[in-house]
Amino acid sequence: MNNPLKEELQKAINYAFLLLKYRLRTESEIRRRLKRKKFAADVIEATVSFLKEKKFINDADFARAWFEARGQKFGLKRIRQELRQKGVSAELINQAQNGLRDYQEKEVLFALAKKRMPLLRGLPFAKKRQRLYGYLLRRGFPPDMVLEALNRILPAT
Repeated sequence: MNNPLKEELQKAINYAFLLLKYRLRTESEIRRRLKRKKFAADVIEATVSFLKEKKFINDADFARAWFEARGQKFGLKRIRQELRQKGVSAELINQAQNGLRDYQEKEVLFALAKKRMPLLRGLPFAKKRQRLYGYLLRRGFPPDMVLEALNRILPAT
């Protein structure tokens, strides 16, 4: 009497809930993880449909939450890149970024640069500047903004 397709669907849903227990996921991430677990395509589709219908996954909400969570440590470029890697559409990324309130990329950049300075104590001026520049670029801030911050924090002697 047990329907194997129904059992497989329940396993997929349970696995998706396990993933969602740790953090929000995008639709694309859920699909990838279910595919990796070798669930059938129709089971994956049914699982994703169920999760979307019950509002357990929503890429727009995910993108907004990601911007808010990462906004105090990273630049917009890096956050946008991470969202693209997670399968969020460019349209949803733009909507989430436009919905940001009170995000000042320059202020975040200056705060990170100042916080990093004590770790660079004792280094020659050029090395200190080089390391701080690389660190801030890797954090996803635009090069011109990073240079402006460096010129303010570490003015050339």
